Amino acid sequence: MTISRREILKAGLAAGAALSIPSVLRAQTAPASAGPVRMVKGLDLRIFDPIYTATNITADHAAAIYDTLFSFDSKFNPQPQMVGKWGVSDDEKTYTFELRDGLGWHDGTPVTAADCIASLRRWGQVAPGGQLIMACASDISKKDDRTFSIALKEPLGVLIDLLADLTPPCLFVMREKDANRPATEQVTTTIGSGPFKFNEALAKPGASYTYDRNEKYAPRKEPSDGLAGGKVVKVDRVIWDVIADQQTAMAALQAGEIDYLETPPADFYSLVGSDPNLELQILDKAGQDALVRMNFLQPPFDNVKARQAVLHLIDQEAFMRVMAPDPKYSSDLTSIFGSTSPASNDENTGWYRKGGNPKKAKQLFKEAGYAGEKVVILAPTDWHEGDNASQLLAAALQKIGVNAELAPSDWGGVSTRRANKGPVEDGGWNMFITTEMDYSLGNPLTDPLLAANGDEAWYGWPKSDEYETLRAKWADVATREERKALARRMQGIWWDFVGDVRLGKYIAPIARRKTLTGLIGMPAIIPMWNMQKA
Repeated sequence: MTISRREILKAGLAAGAALSIPSVLRAQTAPASAGPVRMVKGLDLRIFDPIYTATNITADHAAAIYDTLFSFDSKFNPQPQMVGKWGVSDDEKTYTFELRDGLGWHDGTPVTAADCIASLRRWGQVAPGGQLIMACASDISKKDDRTFSIALKEPLGVLIDLLADLTPPCLFVMREKDANRPATEQVTTTIGSGPFKFNEALAKPGASYTYDRNEKYAPRKEPSDGLAGGKVVKVDRVIWDVIADQQTAMAALQAGEIDYLETPPADFYSLVGSDPNLELQILDKAGQDALVRMNFLQPPFDNVKARQAVLHLIDQEAFMRVMAPDPKYSSDLTSIFGSTSPASNDENTGWYRKGGNPKKAKQLFKEAGYAGEKVVILAPTDWHEGDNASQLLAAALQKIGVNAELAPSDWGGVSTRRANKGPVEDGGWNMFITTEMDYSLGNPLTDPLLAANGDEAWYGWPKSDEYETLRAKWADVATREERKALARRMQGIWWDFVGDVRLGKYIAPIARRKTLTGLIGMPAIIPMWNMQKA
């Protein structure tokens, strides 16, 4: 293979050499604020295992209680986190990592190299970046209790970037005995080594979840920068309150009963702006891309004509009106690589039409041999934007004669049911709506939604050997122009076999009380360190 991002790699090696001195001097001693921070997240936390699911709320939970080997800073450069120093052999095929001082599990035992190896292997079962590392590795082995190595068959210049990537499922390090569980089975314990401890005694599923400051956590000495640097916790406790009704949540924010509301409805933006105690804040400036996943394994979407029908059916403006009613926060989207990435392009986008093309969609369903079979759409009732979009999708399909039926549940139910590969009669599904970070879609090596490797792909299990052949070349491409050309070829194939269908892009600000400050703005993960409450 050809090394890519060589300059970044060399810079990383220099930084690694400099990090041979202890990166941590003591456990965190930052003064905590007087009261707990109360947050209302976008969804209820139903799955606690961040490798089993790519759901963002589970990634937020994991970022609090677990730690990572590397993390991206605010400029998306990978920086060591659990790693104290690291290096690479002269032939650039063997990477050696030594853990930094002060790492310990919440149960009092030390973090070891064996924990890291088991976590790396489990992550490598499901994450595209991890799958690439596993395919390229000839050996992953422990040198001593704090040191391990990854030996590669050929140089892989993006390895450190892959280890640091923040696209869920991220490489959160678990205890070896937890990480030895297959990625298809949930880890049910919540013992991590991160800056917060999950308070199981105070957990009230469906009502609230409590995180306590880990007083024994030893942050890095570097300043906080993106998801990198010192994870200094400045509050004693954070409570996630589950409030499904948005008006109730908004009233609680105004009254000071909560400090943070993750998904305020667009109808409330002006209300927030007029309240002197509240503020809107955009944490992910690149925004979210909304999309429909279709089940390639079951009729009617095992037929490419049916998938093409949905591509032509979608009226993106209509979907954005129900997901992000304020037009200044939304836009159309035709590239599988999002709108902010250098890989974004307009190849094979002739299908896009303002208002959609229901007549074309109906004809394509007919060509697919659709004969009135039930089409089940998973509808998340506690994610209001997704619920609205699911209802609109069902109505659009019904208008052209498709027997579309909503299967309502909370997001936890959607997350569980979408793993079912069977027919709808056995609890399976045909379609569901989700979102992905626009930032993340710029890298097909790490974003699960850009894989089309069948049974190993993300939910919907799209399959295209031709596309996968091109995706495998991404790590070998040395220049930006070559990568742009490869992206065009990949997108041209994607829109032919229709791996999914895009609904548009929107930016969603959070609402908070002005007394809550220090929030870190990054895609995918909303960390709880660094924030403080006056």
